[in-house]
Amino acid sequence: MIRSMTAYAFAETTGPVGTLSCELRTVNHRYLELSPRLPDDLRSFESALRERIASRLSRGKVDLTVRLRSETKSDSLQLNHAMLGRLSELAMDMESRFPNLRIEFTELLRFPGVMQQSDVDPDVLQAALFGVLDDALTALTATREREGAKLAELLKERLDGIERIVADVREWMPQIREGLRARLESRLADLKQPVEPSRLEQELVLQVTRVDVDEELDRLTTHISEARRVLGLKEPVGRRLDFLMQEFNREANTLGSKSIDSRTTNAAVELKVLIEQMREQVQNIE
Repeated sequence: MIRSMTAYAFAETTGPVGTLSCELRTVNHRYLELSPRLPDDLRSFESALRERIASRLSRGKVDLTVRLRSETKSDSLQLNHAMLGRLSELAMDMESRFPNLRIEFTELLRFPGVMQQSDVDPDVLQAALFGVLDDALTALTATREREGAKLAELLKERLDGIERIVADVREWMPQIREGLRARLESRLADLKQPVEPSRLEQELVLQVTRVDVDEELDRLTTHISEARRVLGLKEPVGRRLDFLMQEFNREANTLGSKSIDSRTTNAAVELKVLIEQMREQVQNIE
């Protein structure tokens, strides 16, 4: 299934560890590039988060933001008695040196590390984190698939256009060859000396060979069939389609270089326009 690389998703859950939220933003990128922003309490899970995301996404620049709001309860707070005792000693020492110094008890409680919250079970925290991440990834994938379906329709329309142009050029080629023969015979007829029929035929074959585009038209037809097949695959296909766009463009360029008729020249231009439109869309496919 075609997936776009541009999407946004958000998920949130509340449980024993507090309120966890996960925000994902993705844009197109040649490879999978993850930029996580995690609170300090969750830094240890970064490697596992990367692996989990890589198992669901294959390409795109991914911005991941995780927020944790702990629901602090009074019975979960504890005093660090060792630190409080050391601060008390320092306070008394300072008071002997600075008699007017007054230290409030509440100020001591605000000192980092004096008040501690009971530790959360790492397994519980990881399970909550992975759960909210999976919810966000599921929503993100659904969005990418919806956008991908739209991109697939646009690509199919362009493929239909390319197929029509190929059919038109095939239809024109016999007329173009006959016109080439007529022009060559007219030019040779203007010569003062007669030309042997065998020489005329050799020259005609040479000119027709130079402008023959049957091979290019056959390859374009093959590329159209392959592109349609790839669009129906369930796996990421962005790189395959990108390669096919290069092949399409190569045949369109050759068709234009061999053109001796305004119709085929215009057809080559129209082909390039359609192929470029497809190439721009393909850049956003996973």
